[in-house]
Amino acid sequence: MIEIEGILDLRDDGYGFLRVKGYSPSPNDCYVSIATVRRLGLRKGDVLKGAYRPAASNEKYPALQRIDTVHGYDPEVARLRPRFEDLTPLFPDEKLHLETLDGSKTDLTPRIVDLISPIGKGQRGLIVSPPKAGKTTVMKQIAQSIEKNNPEVHLMVLLVDERPEEVTDMRRSVNGEVIASTFDRPADEHTHIAELCIERAKRLVEMKKDVVIILDGITRLARAYNLASPATGRIMSGGVDSGALYPPKKFFGAARNIEEGGSLTILATALVETGSKMDEVIFEEFKGTGNMELKLDRRLAERRLYPAIDVNSSSTRHEELLFERNELAQIWKLRRVLVGLSAEGREAAGLELLIDKLKTTKSNAEFLAEIGKGPNPTT
Repeated sequence: MIEIEGILDLRDDGYGFLRVKGYSPSPNDCYVSIATVRRLGLRKGDVLKGAYRPAASNEKYPALQRIDTVHGYDPEVARLRPRFEDLTPLFPDEKLHLETLDGSKTDLTPRIVDLISPIGKGQRGLIVSPPKAGKTTVMKQIAQSIEKNNPEVHLMVLLVDERPEEVTDMRRSVNGEVIASTFDRPADEHTHIAELCIERAKRLVEMKKDVVIILDGITRLARAYNLASPATGRIMSGGVDSGALYPPKKFFGAARNIEEGGSLTILATALVETGSKMDEVIFEEFKGTGNMELKLDRRLAERRLYPAIDVNSSSTRHEELLFERNELAQIWKLRRVLVGLSAEGREAAGLELLIDKLKTTKSNAEFLAEIGKGPNPTT
């Protein structure tokens, strides 16, 4: 008997495989029988630790013989956990702090996101970006800030249809799980990895853990489902099969704050202004589903204003649950100033003003205190 640990990937027929090398199939995977799955109430995405016997000459895979732990718990204890679908979803009410209070003024992205579109535990956020607007950098900085300031959170970065060098860069920048399927892999591999990733996250939430998934991106995931899923015959404009949008919506819709404990936060990037009708249709389908939106502007990026965040279009629903009352009044005051500049036709001036003011202060608290002292804007 040989010790083994891996992620359970269940098939529709009831049996499964223990993936020992990340989330993708490998020759060292271990077969898990239907009887074992039913006896212990195992679910897709469970992390199992146990022992297996090597494959016989007439067998393709080694078979799992013993299970010691499920997610680090006794298998009998794990059987009693609730199902993700039965848990009660709530509005996010606990903020994930991105600002790093180490005295450095260089990293402005986390500070601006904290002010303009704060992220709570259980947030379902869209990072809307045209090409070459600094989307990957913003994602990386958000991931690093979550990791540094919220050590209790389990971070997962899912890269779908991504360039291989971007995957390496993300793995070297982030300590959390980086799950990737590069653009040279088939569409059904993209969808398979995404499904196993979200099931793994759900299993952690059932154990009352806080999980954050950063997905790059929802557009490419929807494109992969459009290629991989069987055709329904109902084609929308842009060549999108109507049935292909349900699985990515199910993925994105899993984000929620749980009343019983735990949360699943999903921040997904959506591509716009690509010139593709399909991308436009996909974005329109997802536009109203999130409860937080961070919009990047290519015109700001072309003027070399980084982070190129459109401060007027970016916002979070029910932000009053994430800010203290005095903070909220100061945030609204800041909003009125930024909207006033935008009304004068100076969209870039709002971001320039915000960046300049943040550079002169050491923290957002200091910045908001200065706003509180200033006169109320007339607009």
